[in-house]
Amino acid sequence: MADPALEAIAGAVLEEIRDGDRLGLGTGRAASAFIARLGERVRQGLRVSGVPTSEASARLARDAGIELVELDEGPPLELTVDGADEVAPNLDLVKGWGGALVRERIVAAASKRQVILVGPEKLVPQLGARGRIPIEVTPFALALARRHVRELGLAAELRLDARGAAYVTDNQNRILDLTPTAPMDGRAARAFDAALRAIPGVIDTGLFLGTAERVLVGHPEGRVETLVRGRVADR
Repeated sequence: MADPALEAIAGAVLEEIRDGDRLGLGTGRAASAFIARLGERVRQGLRVSGVPTSEASARLARDAGIELVELDEGPPLELTVDGADEVAPNLDLVKGWGGALVRERIVAAASKRQVILVGPEKLVPQLGARGRIPIEVTPFALALARRHVRELGLAAELRLDARGAAYVTDNQNRILDLTPTAPMDGRAARAFDAALRAIPGVIDTGLFLGTAERVLVGHPEGRVETLVRGRVADR
């Protein structure tokens, strides 16, 4: 059964897509709803191409009939549409609960704009309010990274897959889910991100700070709230 909130925000961002656009295709429930709606438009004749942020999104896009392309030395992607696990009032984000943070970071950086699609439950007063913040770690450095994280006073849990084995990212790395000691304002989040990135073997963090141009919030009754730094508008 379709989720009215996800359908509303997917439809809202779809209005911005133009013939010939090269798009970043995010990962997660909201991004999947957008990919499905985009596929409907493609079947009606819209010509677009996409760079997926995960193998899961690539499969969805292929099934929807969307042409997939590689990142190359051409112009930036017009737009990346993705989800988030937390959104702070300044539009800083936590991402990576779905395990695709590294490719999400790369595709967002290769895009002119990043638009985030979420439900209201993802809005938080400060980052870390909902709990875990993931980091992606190369397997060789896993023990070292965990030791450094403990030295920062943090609990670090190795993410497991459905079979109970260590979760393996699309990049063949591992994920540690960190529990912050307290929610963080923008300054604290940036200091925390820098401390994590200084740990040998840490590939990336789930802190996406200052990357989002806009956040579209879908409400159960189908209303879409648009968040821009310093401005809120309802559709």
